[in-house]
Amino acid sequence: MKVIIAGGGTGGHLFPGLALAEEFRKRDQSAEVVFVGTEHGIEAKVIPREGYPLRFVRAEGIVGKSFIRKVKAMAKVFLSAIDSYRILKAVMPDMVIGVGGYASGAVVLIAHMKSVPTMIHEQNSVPGMANRILGRFADHICVTYQESLSVFPSGKTFLTGNPIRAKILRGEREAARRLFSLEKDMFTVFVFGGSSGAASINRTMVDALNHLGDYRTKIQFLHQTGEKDYKGVREAYRKSGFKGTAAPFIFQMAEAYAAADMVISRAGATTLAEITALGKPALLVPYPYSAGRHQEFNAIKLREMGAAFVVFDHEMNGEVVATHIRKMFEGESIRQEMQRSSRGLGRPDACGRIVDIALNLIKNHPVKKQRKKGD
Repeated sequence: MKVIIAGGGTGGHLFPGLALAEEFRKRDQSAEVVFVGTEHGIEAKVIPREGYPLRFVRAEGIVGKSFIRKVKAMAKVFLSAIDSYRILKAVMPDMVIGVGGYASGAVVLIAHMKSVPTMIHEQNSVPGMANRILGRFADHICVTYQESLSVFPSGKTFLTGNPIRAKILRGEREAARRLFSLEKDMFTVFVFGGSSGAASINRTMVDALNHLGDYRTKIQFLHQTGEKDYKGVREAYRKSGFKGTAAPFIFQMAEAYAAADMVISRAGATTLAEITALGKPALLVPYPYSAGRHQEFNAIKLREMGAAFVVFDHEMNGEVVATHIRKMFEGESIRQEMQRSSRGLGRPDACGRIVDIALNLIKNHPVKKQRKKGD
C-alpha cells in the first residue's frame, strides 16, 4: 500500500499528517507513506528527521499576501500542478490525503482527476479556502468540529476529531525533566506560540516575569520561542532569575507536555487536540489573524466547557498573564476541574477512525476495484 500525505507549511497541518502516517505503518509495516510539501514549510525540517520520503511542489499562500505576492502565488498554481502530476506518476499511490495548507491543493485535485482515491482532513472549526474547494472533489472529508459538517457534502463527510501522534500520549514526566534540565518539584509552565513562535506571546512572557518575582523559587518555564526571539527571551529568563529552558524549536513535544503543569499557547486545532487528549490546564491566546477567526472560535469553545482560560491578543499584557499563572498555581481545584473538562473534549481515537475510513475507501473505490479485476 502506498499513501501520499500532502500539505504542511505549519505544524498545525503537518503533525496530524505524521500521526496518520504512523497509524498506517502500525496497521501495515510494509505501507509506504510519502509526504508532499514545500521547501519553505516546516515539513522540510521535520519530515527528514522522521524518516519519511518527502517530495516538493512549488506552491505559495495567497490569502493575506500583497498584490505582487498574490500574482507570484497564482503563477505557482500551474507549477504545483505540474509537480503534482510528476509526483503522482512516480509514486503511483493507492490514496492521497490532504491535511491542509497550500501544498495540498494541487496534489489532491490532480489525484482526483487521475481517479486516485482522495480524502481531506479539516482541522479547524472554520474550514480554509483550499479545503472548501477540495471538498467538492475529494471522495471523503474528515472534520474535527461539529461546526464544520455543514460546510461539506453530508454524504461523504465524517466527524472524527483531529489526529494526534500516539507518542504524544506516552511522554514521561521524569524523562522530560532530565531532557529539558528542569527542576523536579517545581510547577512548570510550558509556553509556545506555534511552530515558528509568537512574538506577542514572547514579549508578554518577558513582561510577565516582572510581575512574578515572588514566585522565582516556585515556578519554572519551558518556552519554545521561535528562531527570531530565542536569544532575547533566554536572556530575559536568565536576568529575572527564573529557572527553566528556552529553545527555538522543540521536537520532543511529548516530553514537553509531560513536564507541563500548565500550558500557554495559541489555539490552533492541533495544539488543542493535543491539550485535550492529555487534559492539560491551559491559557489560550488565539492568533488574531487566523482565517475566519477560527482560533478564536476554537478557544472560546474550550473556555465555555471549562477547559481553559482565554486571553485575546489585543488585551494581553504581562500583568494579565501573570495573574492567570498565579491563579493556576494557587488553585489546585481549578487545575483539576480543567483537566476533567479538557479530557472530556479530547478525541485520542481520532487517528484510528480516520485511517479506518481511508482503508475502507481504498478497498471500495470503484476504480481500484476495476483495476484489481483487470490484473
